Amino acid sequence: MPIVRFSLTSFFVLVAAELVRRCRNTADPDAISMLDDQTFHDDIEGYCGRLSYRPGDVVTVHVSTRRSRFDVQVERWGAVREPMWNAADVAGHYVEPPSDADSEGCRWPASVEFRVGDGWRPGFHLVTLTAHDAPVGREVTHAAFVVRRDPADPTRERVLYVLDTNTWHAYNTWGGRSLYTGGVKVSHARPFGRGMLWRREVDRDDRKARPVRRGEEPDVDGSIFQRYRTEHGYPAAIGSTGWFSHARRFVEWAEGAGYRFDYAVSSDLELDPDALTGYDSVLCVGHDEYWSAGQRRAVEEHVRRGGHFASFSGNTMFWQVRLEDTPAGIAMVCHKYSAHLDDPVLAAGRPEEMSGMWADPLVGRPEWELLGAGSAFGLYHRFGAAIPRGIGGFVVYRDDHWLFEGTGLTYGDVLGADAGVVGYETMGCPLTFDDLELPVAKPRPELPEGIEIVAFTPSSNLAVGEYPASISALTDQGDLEFIAARVYGEATDTNLARVRHGNAVMLTCRPYGTKGGEVMTIGTTDWVFGLASDTAVARVTANVLDRLLV
Repeated sequence: MPIVRFSLTSFFVLVAAELVRRCRNTADPDAISMLDDQTFHDDIEGYCGRLSYRPGDVVTVHVSTRRSRFDVQVERWGAVREPMWNAADVAGHYVEPPSDADSEGCRWPASVEFRVGDGWRPGFHLVTLTAHDAPVGREVTHAAFVVRRDPADPTRERVLYVLDTNTWHAYNTWGGRSLYTGGVKVSHARPFGRGMLWRREVDRDDRKARPVRRGEEPDVDGSIFQRYRTEHGYPAAIGSTGWFSHARRFVEWAEGAGYRFDYAVSSDLELDPDALTGYDSVLCVGHDEYWSAGQRRAVEEHVRRGGHFASFSGNTMFWQVRLEDTPAGIAMVCHKYSAHLDDPVLAAGRPEEMSGMWADPLVGRPEWELLGAGSAFGLYHRFGAAIPRGIGGFVVYRDDHWLFEGTGLTYGDVLGADAGVVGYETMGCPLTFDDLELPVAKPRPELPEGIEIVAFTPSSNLAVGEYPASISALTDQGDLEFIAARVYGEATDTNLARVRHGNAVMLTCRPYGTKGGEVMTIGTTDWVFGLASDTAVARVTANVLDRLLV
């Protein structure tokens, strides 16, 4: 029997979404300011024609504004923000977003064009658009693109950092719906919601797994996060994804420490067959949840050839997505919880393409085949009712492993607790203990051999009614029941308990044996929050990066 995941709260969310659709193009932006649909919260909105460009390519910026003039500033954001290009006093025009902007894109004409120069370094580039004479707080918006290395450039770096942009788009509500608020198709050709690319940094209030200090109670319902985001007009997505939350922290730390990468975005790995050619290692960070078949195939072939892959990410490769061309550009399809019932590829006889869980038996390619871990074995830590008073760090078991070299950590120590590096979404491994009481992977046909579990902490899954009240995704809830039914065949009490009792894990493995490359999995979205403040977290990260460069 299919799980029913609709509630009265869900009804009100859908009603609110419909009200947004009806009023979003009105002249009064306050009518929609606190709703999750970010469409024209500000007096100016824009997006880049593509997510990534090469030197020599022409970048297009598509802008709609209620004001007659605006300015443009482009900066490369690495250890610091470096100005790269600007234009002042550009003519502005208002172009109404189409009613299907969320799924088909905005189809706005290009307002600004400029060429990526030969001297532009690979990296993330922030585009700041400032409208003239707009009310304070409504005058600025942001777009972004990545500069990739020219394939003919002999000075390429050895490590390719792939930004988790598929996940950014999955959570983006601009134009109507995201994959969390009733959508099954989301366009890349639309602005990002406020705060996803830039916002003022705060200590803890913008985190869904907010670290607790001594004597504090956890923010189980997310009320502190909810208050923060509504006061600033931010969507719920800021606590889950986007450049500013995860990638920005990693890049500032890593480039500041002297590490250099080449850059790509999620979709590049499918659309460019040579995206990984020439790289020794591939890296992902943060919340890399949505993978297309082409992206996964590229990484698997890279590892099979002897290349390495490191993931500082939670909930990695959980959903399979399909990329589609539209008149406006790329769109991403994912039916998620209803895929086994509704995805048209099933009727077409192509179940392996189903846009549901990679671990679903209809797809038959669980993420733990490559990563050694998956979210079916532990998805949440310090989020809602899932381990609300958990330690927020990893308990060290194999302190002699190269990951911990130079940290001073010993058996039983906790890594990263003060910064809350374990949360809010995680990845676990079915485990047991050997004769020395050290954790080892419990035998399972899809798990790679040679897994070394070096640290873990309890992580869980959430049932209907156990999620924080603050989240906006209320129609697709019941991960506990859903995973039990799809992965284990039925949501029995035993299977529900099996899914509930999971872990977040740090491990290494070689999915293709000694002839293939090494995979390093640190299974948590919030790892990067410890880089600036926790010397052990920084050293573990440096140990991984140094390993990738050997």
